[in-house]
Amino acid sequence: MPEQLENRVTLLEAEVARLKEKVEGEPSSKPWWERIAGTFADSPAYEEAMRLGREYRESLRPDSTEQTEE
Repeated sequence: MPEQLENRVTLLEAEVARLKEKVEGEPSSKPWWERIAGTFADSPAYEEAMRLGREYRESLRPDSTEQTEE
């Protein structure tokens, strides 16, 4: 039983090392926003999300046609 445990720990350590290398990898020279630029190009879902966000933000603004109370 201890031998199985040692083998399992060895396998897990190797897997953790592999995952760390994958996650950390080589640091990118570009900021994240430049790396994702163009990801949503021509996406109807993205366009709809932007439209809905714009409508929501505009709904929070005071109505410019509202009359101020005197």
